[in-house]
Amino acid sequence: MSYTQIITFYAENAINHQVANEPVLGKTAIHEIFRQEFANADMVCLVENIFEDEDWAILEWKDPIGLRGYGFFKFEDQLIVLQRGYWDKLSFLKAHDLPIPE
Repeated sequence: MSYTQIITFYAENAINHQVANEPVLGKTAIHEIFRQEFANADMVCLVENIFEDEDWAILEWKDPIGLRGYGFFKFEDQLIVLQRGYWDKLSFLKAHDLPIPE
């Protein structure tokens, strides 16, 4: 699935906060950050577990190179209004040979 397809799951006022980065506010800004990030690295999400409780879902994932993480999603009207992601940014940057900020 491409980032242009993924963005359709977000509400206009959604917040995507990957805790290793600053929060991204709004569907347009989330789309732009996805465009940038997917251009920088070949990212693959293999689902390990999905848990749900009312309007919350938790996605436990891994990727083919051994990285792992979690995403927490809050839904309203069947759209994501809040996403919080937890993953090891340093391992990600090293694995994709990306620059490490000082």
